[in-house]
Amino acid sequence: MNNNHKGDHPDISWLDEHELVQVKITLANPLRWVNSYVLRGEEGITILDPGPRTAVSEQEWLNALSSLSIGFGDVASVVLTHHHPDHYGLAGWFQERSGADVWMSQRAHEEAGLMWGTNSSMDRVLPAYFRRHGMPEARLAELPGHLNSFFPQVTPQPKVSFLHEGVPLRMGGRLWLPIETAGHAPGHLSFFHEDSGALLCGDAVLPQISPNVSLLPGSDPQPLASFLAGLRRLRELHVRTAYPGHRHPFTHFRERIDALLLHHEERLSDIAGMLGAAGRLTAFEVCTALFGDKLGIHQLRFAMCEALAHLAELVSRGHVEQLDAGDGTSYFAVRKRP
Repeated sequence: MNNNHKGDHPDISWLDEHELVQVKITLANPLRWVNSYVLRGEEGITILDPGPRTAVSEQEWLNALSSLSIGFGDVASVVLTHHHPDHYGLAGWFQERSGADVWMSQRAHEEAGLMWGTNSSMDRVLPAYFRRHGMPEARLAELPGHLNSFFPQVTPQPKVSFLHEGVPLRMGGRLWLPIETAGHAPGHLSFFHEDSGALLCGDAVLPQISPNVSLLPGSDPQPLASFLAGLRRLRELHVRTAYPGHRHPFTHFRERIDALLLHHEERLSDIAGMLGAAGRLTAFEVCTALFGDKLGIHQLRFAMCEALAHLAELVSRGHVEQLDAGDGTSYFAVRKRP
């Protein structure tokens, strides 16, 4: 396997008896690459999660398509597990060049509009939300530019058709069952081929890292509950090999889900313990206690949203209450028992 990530030589792996091709597309963030998948069947070429639009990723795809002897006219469909730029970003670029249909869930498309639509106000709403939860002004000032930096990665945005859970989709000459979960991203779709036990799982389950679970204003108000429920649903599938959005294909699917379920329960317990010891904390104080105070703005945004997701779950379970101070700052404290 070639490990060059600069676009000169495509990083391609043939998987699943050569019916599924993994193409690694470079990311600038610590994840390093996103796994895109190419499926070839009588219905034409399907590309799953093409990655973000950057000069490097465009060149990587040009080289990968050439290596695979695929022209843009051969691409019939682009299928998206979810709306995050590292999966969704090049969909419109492919559609412009190929005329391909772009498919995702309706809920994921709504979330793309919330984050990247022409009327998105997230560059104003999210800083205000984080200010309420204790983030210092110096870090808040970094957020608008950071959020707006993603627009070039998702431009042009595609014209989308909707997939529906339980309605099979033909990719690579096989029928795959879409399974909609949430938590990491509202409307996230995984695709299961029951006969082979193959699951294209995007970021719903990752083999080595815990998928980020973010509470964002205007989105799912209980993302951690949604994520845990989705994991339990996916655990019921008889998966032989899972093909994730990051890192490498893996076979310990149920064991990995069990580890993720335990991880989040332990984190909830840790946060409750922090609040009990401190009396009250802002979400930013919880965030820095969990993840440190040296994060760049990209990682800090995810860490803050993850801390808020866990705090919302503790509030929902009745263990914690949210208190609003007179200055507009919100604090969290262990709920006092009557």
